[in-house]
Amino acid sequence: MNRPNVLFILADDLGWGDVGYHGSYISTPNIDRMVRQGLELDRHYVCPVCTPTRVSLLTGRYPGRFGRHATWPTNDPVLPDGYRTLAGMFRESGYATGLFGKWHLGSAPEFNPHKFGFDYCYGSLAGGVDPYTHRYKEGPFSRTWHRNGELVDEQGHATDLITDEAARWIKSRTQSWFCYVPFTAVHQPVQAPESWIDRYANRLDQDDPARARAQELYGAYTSHMDHCIGRLLDAVKCTAGLHDTLIVFASDNGAPLGNCPSKDVQLYPGYHEPLPPAGSNGPLHGAKATLYEGGIRTPAAIYWQGRISPKKCIEPVCIADWMPTFAEMLGTPADSRWDGRSVWQMLHGGTGPEREIHWNILHREFAVIRDDWKLIYRTGKEPCCELFNLADDPFEQNECSQKHPELVAELRKSIEENHKLDDSEKRIPSPGKPSQSADEDP
Repeated sequence: MNRPNVLFILADDLGWGDVGYHGSYISTPNIDRMVRQGLELDRHYVCPVCTPTRVSLLTGRYPGRFGRHATWPTNDPVLPDGYRTLAGMFRESGYATGLFGKWHLGSAPEFNPHKFGFDYCYGSLAGGVDPYTHRYKEGPFSRTWHRNGELVDEQGHATDLITDEAARWIKSRTQSWFCYVPFTAVHQPVQAPESWIDRYANRLDQDDPARARAQELYGAYTSHMDHCIGRLLDAVKCTAGLHDTLIVFASDNGAPLGNCPSKDVQLYPGYHEPLPPAGSNGPLHGAKATLYEGGIRTPAAIYWQGRISPKKCIEPVCIADWMPTFAEMLGTPADSRWDGRSVWQMLHGGTGPEREIHWNILHREFAVIRDDWKLIYRTGKEPCCELFNLADDPFEQNECSQKHPELVAELRKSIEENHKLDDSEKRIPSPGKPSQSADEDP
């Protein structure tokens, strides 16, 4: 069998409850079709915010290995110069490599994806951008839209532009390819074409006009992205064919929640409606920037027509697993430094690897999952732990650390041992803390 092309689609801030197949009011037929016709990854774990998820995907490592700032949204460069990435591994195997969308691993042009294994790159060097102005927050990285590291000014909705560029690139390939499409949708500022907003007008809770307006815009923004995912699938059909292309879909973290307008969105140039967040992680507990399931467990699926049978996979998969998984697919030797584990055999009906999965926020808040157990450990003057049995309590309603002190001590020790490996891959020089102009308020 010839090695497949790979299309990896990453939504931005799309929550567990924001897709049709999880019962959302939002129409997402293309995502739903990939889930229905592919392998639904029911426990796909990512990091709680954007930069670290991207680090893990492209390196197979936990983000803390690259320094404290790599565990939180940052404009500072993250990867050491010349570091071997997922894109570099594909390129070594004769693939063309392209990135279309949000980079967020170094917002200055000199740290663009070209330097880390991508033949072609386009989109935002920084974080989420205004869909129409393509501007990031006020400051040195506000002008961030680029093509191959050169800043450009273009007209159009960011989701459409990303899709157009990616589709053209796919259709022009004459060799096997790896195409990474990290959309800037549905990250704030939430704006959508009027034709998509019309589809949600007067359909939602009119008792709270601000909430209804926020849901209209968010639903439109999400459905528009789903439509563009369908356009990418059509581009694959027209050229490589779905049977020769392995497609992965996931979100980079859970949705931000709250009842008040976000202060963060006002940092973007121009006017933005003061609306509350409208994403949903229900029924999971927690939100973006937390280590609860709602922050780190997202909708995900892998679709490979005729090659992977439709099924729901309930075994845990980690974002760091994709590099070792694709390495096994390519026949590339595994790297002993990888924190992820190959799930290639599991995708084809086998069992998943036995291991723990670890998280780190700013070297001060940690989590680990081992089998059915999950421990969240916060350091500081008064360290605290929360223990959950995810098999019996998937929505994290019953904290049970007092009932299992020996297990808590064991898992906490595992966290501390794992943390000793952090900072081992830091850039030199490396910033001591995340940039203050990153996506979330510190």
